[in-house]
Amino acid sequence: MTPEILTVLAVLLLAILLFIFEWVRVDVVGIIMMVLLPLLGLVTPQQAISGLSSNAVVSIIAVIIIGAGLDKTGVMNTMARIILRFAGKSESRIMTLIAGTVAVISGFMQNIGAAALFLPAAKRIGNQTGVPVGRLLMPMGFCAIIGGCLTLVGSSPLILLNDLMIVGGRKYEAFHLFGVTPLGLLLVAAALIYFILFGRFILPNRSSEENSGPMSSVLTGTYNNIGSLYELAVPADWTNEAPLRSLDIRPIYFCTLVAICRGNGKQHIFAPSPDETIRPGDEIVVVGPPEFAEIMARDLSWELRPELTSFAEELSPNNAGIMEGIVTPRSEFMGKTLAELRIRERFQVSPLAIFRGDKIFVSGLSDIIIESGDALLLHGRWEMFHLLKGLPDLVFTETVKGELLRTDKAWLAVLWLAVALAMILGFHVQLSIALLTGALGMVLTKVLTIDEAYQSVDWMTVFLLGGLIPLGMAFENTGAAKFIADTIMAALGTPTALVLLSVIGVLTSFFTLVASNVGATVLLVPLSMNMALNAGVDPRVAALTVAVAASNTFILPTHQVNALIMRPGGYRTIDYVKSGAGMTLLYMVVMVSGLMLFY
Repeated sequence: MTPEILTVLAVLLLAILLFIFEWVRVDVVGIIMMVLLPLLGLVTPQQAISGLSSNAVVSIIAVIIIGAGLDKTGVMNTMARIILRFAGKSESRIMTLIAGTVAVISGFMQNIGAAALFLPAAKRIGNQTGVPVGRLLMPMGFCAIIGGCLTLVGSSPLILLNDLMIVGGRKYEAFHLFGVTPLGLLLVAAALIYFILFGRFILPNRSSEENSGPMSSVLTGTYNNIGSLYELAVPADWTNEAPLRSLDIRPIYFCTLVAICRGNGKQHIFAPSPDETIRPGDEIVVVGPPEFAEIMARDLSWELRPELTSFAEELSPNNAGIMEGIVTPRSEFMGKTLAELRIRERFQVSPLAIFRGDKIFVSGLSDIIIESGDALLLHGRWEMFHLLKGLPDLVFTETVKGELLRTDKAWLAVLWLAVALAMILGFHVQLSIALLTGALGMVLTKVLTIDEAYQSVDWMTVFLLGGLIPLGMAFENTGAAKFIADTIMAALGTPTALVLLSVIGVLTSFFTLVASNVGATVLLVPLSMNMALNAGVDPRVAALTVAVAASNTFILPTHQVNALIMRPGGYRTIDYVKSGAGMTLLYMVVMVSGLMLFY
């Protein structure tokens, strides 16, 4: 035990304490490591900052940009739609489909790439269904890590495995591409069952404002009597066909009709004019208080649906909502009524209320003459609000959500993703270079602007990983990793196969948690194979144990996938401890059982 080993163990303890007690933000922990390690002489200055240019960090930056391009062109909307078609609004089914799909993809590309690509789709699905995104991203992230064990090209330790299986000058028989698949499938199934059974108890239930409804909490405080969205079905035998204005929906029921679906979903009318006629078989959406929506449905003999169905996607918080706009002194709205402005026909937004002075008007809006400083409460799709914010007539009191999708560029986004994957899988180009090629292609073909590419990157994740990589180097530089491994292996003597594989799994999991999975694999594969030979156990199985156990890293946000989902999921370190502790134990039990059973 040298002073250097003691020092690096103390630094490791400091990092763990900082993670657990959250005295500083996690990316600041990474920067502390970058500064502290070279000052203590545990790594060189070049090694301390090398994490920022590492293959893993550059790959993360590139794949996030690729994911943003897919999201910007509507590809992730399509993917979310497909998943929801099969999963409905069941949290368990949504989680299983997302996590299972990402696990399969992780078997053929780096797990960080699979997780980053699915991140936008998972967030959209969470916002659309009301399932807190924190209850989706952690199962997705854990399954992305485990999915790397489905094939021999799914994770760096398994890629290295065959080259490391040399003991005493003898090279052992290599595992083929799907040699690890039975064990990987068992681990993925165990993870999915774990979250289905215990997810409600161990996953955080914090909801972001995004999935709270059509109106932000700030506007709800001002317009709390406006209500929410409700879908109603007009029966096929309804005979009272009449223009909207004659039904007096707003004066009588304080509700605003914002959309109509007819022709079995073939025609969607947003912000219908007062002259629009309600027909038998129509499905309509109103914004109003729940008690008045119920009374209206009863009086008009319409069916009040429990949730949005025909407009579940188009009017979800992802795609539509309520905004407040202040009329500017230069606005063409001044001195005119909303009827004269034809605001519904021109902008496809529905006025819900006018706030003037200390009064809120919710009825007779079409006849009120607009004045400078009036606040208009409007419901519409985000794309229409983005068009409105470019005009000098209104200043919105909140940032407009959503974005203008470049759907005409969707094929280019998919093309550049395919190019990156082909370079990785077909031509064995280094991961970071292949993904940067895809990201650059999206910028050059105007799928994204370069500013949008920069804005899409989560720099907190980048600095967190950039600081943890040199900590792993310090473990190897000082000999701390080898010292711990040698000490434990020497204490084992001649163990049984079950004990040996269990100890190898625990040791590898520890090193992977605090250092790099590649470093742990390179160190422990030869060591474990020698121990296996002495114990009369198949050394190939011992080597495989190391490579698979290198993916057992869930308790701390030190793995790049865990770091990636930390901010979007709103996670704290304690969330990883709660969910990851049980997953770590389950992974170990299933892995050792699978090894004993299949190998």
